[in-house]
Amino acid sequence: MPWNIEEINDFLLIARRKDAKSVKIKKNRDDMKFKVCCSRYLYTLVITDKEMAEKLKQSPAPRSELKRQAWLRLPRSKG
Repeated sequence: MPWNIEEINDFLLIARRKDAKSVKIKKNRDDMKFKVCCSRYLYTLVITDKEMAEKLKQSPAPRSELKRQAWLRLPRSKG
């Protein structure tokens, strides 16, 4: 179930939680979306300011074991 986040600080706190599994970054023409997948919800932060989005993108992962990945669509595996 998705939740929208308005503040960058809230996003960083959620990304540091123990149940945070991965961070996905989706870059659109007008904005950049940062998605944190946790055990219960998918949290999304939408940033329209390109400089702030790049600064957040370049920041190191909150936890070393947190998997950070770009947004890719992979074909479904059969089986």
